Amino acid sequence: MGLFRDDIVEQVPHLRAFARTMAHGDVALADDLVQDTIVNALAAQDQFTPGSNLRAWLFTILRNRFRSVISRKHVTAEIGDADLEDLSWIGPEQEARIEVAAFKRAFRALNPSQREALVLVAVHGLNHERVAEICGCEVGTIKSRVSRARTLLRQMLLGQVPMPPDPEALGEARARHPSPQPETDPAASGTRLGCRP
Repeated sequence: MGLFRDDIVEQVPHLRAFARTMAHGDVALADDLVQDTIVNALAAQDQFTPGSNLRAWLFTILRNRFRSVISRKHVTAEIGDADLEDLSWIGPEQEARIEVAAFKRAFRALNPSQREALVLVAVHGLNHERVAEICGCEVGTIKSRVSRARTLLRQMLLGQVPMPPDPEALGEARARHPSPQPETDPAASGTRLGCRP
């Protein structure tokens, strides 16, 4: 039990990164998911096959737990970009910041299943077979998702495909310049005060 627990502890940073990705950057939810995953893994230790991939097994538990929590909240599953620095970290130069922001915007434009597959393969280094087990689909489906995600990212970053509008930037712009509310003039609407319609 002690060795198994130590092996799980070694995987905690990977679990946290994947949980934050699944939880769309919600740190509290991610921490809860990691805690539940560890508790469930320790309770189901006898179901783990020694010598097999512990990280993939833990990711499967975490993903199932996330789906369970989300289905109870009736919220659509989304993949965040909290650990995208692992995908492309660049120094603090001004131009580099613009490139990272463009990458994050393009990454958010991918559909959730593509983002999930790409994060598991590119960030966590799992092979396609393990990712297919975690996601509960065929290996070919995962290969297709990763390939399409990479192609679409490349096309958006090279300007071959239009970059979608950044919802965060749109929200900030609306906050700075709110749309004027139309004034209501009772006379203009054909209704006079004090008179029955």
